[in-house]
Amino acid sequence: MTDRLEPGAKAPAFTLTDDTGEKVKLTDFAGKTVVLYAYPAAMTPGCTTQACDFRDSLSALQAAGIEVIGISPDSPEKLAKFREKEGLTFPLLSDPDKKVLTKYGAFGEKKMYGKTVTGVIRSTFVIDPKGRIEDAMYNVRAKGHVAKLRSQLGV
Repeated sequence: MTDRLEPGAKAPAFTLTDDTGEKVKLTDFAGKTVVLYAYPAAMTPGCTTQACDFRDSLSALQAAGIEVIGISPDSPEKLAKFREKEGLTFPLLSDPDKKVLTKYGAFGEKKMYGKTVTGVIRSTFVIDPKGRIEDAMYNVRAKGHVAKLRSQLGV
């Protein structure tokens, strides 16, 4: 079983390439609340639904001082196509070796259609302005998750 993050834990640091080819570090968001969400693959139905829900809620989240970052094993090139196709306006980070996903407990064994497989575990992390995990949600559903998260965050 993959180690899972608990509230109060220090959020694992990272530097990853985004969909524009730029390096993005967690420390770039110091002093802000960050929603980091992990998803299996760009341009798949569930991941598209979730990304578009974040896109549609982004202005309300940002007005509340919350930044959104997506992370998947996809290449920066695939992420750029995803961003363009869906009009996404928040950073999409590429973690092809799945090291950061693993540190967050978002890569490992999961159940899919009754079988145990190894892959990205759809997860969302709320990181406070001091870089600590405020909430870690694993095995979230793509549909309706952003609305539930907004309600939880009071946004």
